[in-house]
Amino acid sequence: MDEEADCFLCQFEGSGTQRTYAYSLVDHLRWRIREGLTTETITLLDVKRYMGAAGAKVAMPFGRPWRVPPQRPYGDSALQVAAACLKGFYLNACVRSGVNDELRGALAVTRLPTKADRSRAFLGHVKEAVPANPLARRNPPRRRHPKILPDGAKPELLAAVNTARDAMVVRWLSDTSLRIGGLTGLHLVDLHLRDNAPCGDCKSPHLHVCHRWGNPNRAAAKIKPDWEIVDGVVTKGEVYRVSPAMISSYFKYMTTEYAKYATGHGMLLIQLAGPNVGQPWSADAARGMLKRTGRRAGLPGRIKPQAFRHQITNDLLDISKDPMVAKVAGNWSSAQMVDEVYGHPDLHSAEFTAALQAVWGEEE
Repeated sequence: MDEEADCFLCQFEGSGTQRTYAYSLVDHLRWRIREGLTTETITLLDVKRYMGAAGAKVAMPFGRPWRVPPQRPYGDSALQVAAACLKGFYLNACVRSGVNDELRGALAVTRLPTKADRSRAFLGHVKEAVPANPLARRNPPRRRHPKILPDGAKPELLAAVNTARDAMVVRWLSDTSLRIGGLTGLHLVDLHLRDNAPCGDCKSPHLHVCHRWGNPNRAAAKIKPDWEIVDGVVTKGEVYRVSPAMISSYFKYMTTEYAKYATGHGMLLIQLAGPNVGQPWSADAARGMLKRTGRRAGLPGRIKPQAFRHQITNDLLDISKDPMVAKVAGNWSSAQMVDEVYGHPDLHSAEFTAALQAVWGEEE
């Protein structure tokens, strides 16, 4: 047990941030021990050197890479998390112990607020400075090409599954933008699969993704909007519309495998084999199922749950041409983010190819 890390992580008790920051701190503290550094002796240059060893681009040599195969360097998102974690950790540790004022001063810096900062903040027009992080990348990339499913993946996967539960998982991931943690964390009471449900949140069949920390399979929704049970009915949370094909796959699963093996815990997805048959099915097990099913179907690469979310958002934006439609359907944080990520043309689309051929003088 590292006392400094424990005191820092206690601030985030019962949240996903605590778990995420713990993973970042484990790597950093191991590196710090190897380098013979402590909170009293480490400098900002040392912390930046660690960020370089973990995968960040730094203007200095950082010695032997810390993360070597089979580990991979951190991606852009993980580096942003690590930067926030390390800044908070060292500010907490330095203030608590009254040491290393130089590092504390180097980390406790500010910058001028941008237009977006002022728009987000209450009374932002009077804001004169906002916290900055010298460990974070100044201009992280926003526009990127998301990894979507291979062509024809959905029917191929449905043909290769072995159980009604697996077919339901593929169908539900394909027809919604559910994350795998939200799907495996669903309870039966979260499903309102008939018109005009008493929750009043949506007239059409839908489901509610509710953030719960007490799930026995440790599955938890990533987003944490408020939700409650009123007169035995789940309300609010993340609401997703449900397709007729999803309802059909649900009833097939419920009347066969669920009816045979469920043990009364109230969660939707259960294990169908092994010593824990009937117990809640975990997100890692669902990921493994998708990987094996994709291999059986002969699909290239590894089938990952987030590819379904990217695929349906991309398809919705292509059809509707409206980022707000894709934003609401996928419960994304903003239409601007949807437009930045998915609003650019596909490098292999017919429209993109036709435009290039016209410029190249190769029109048919």
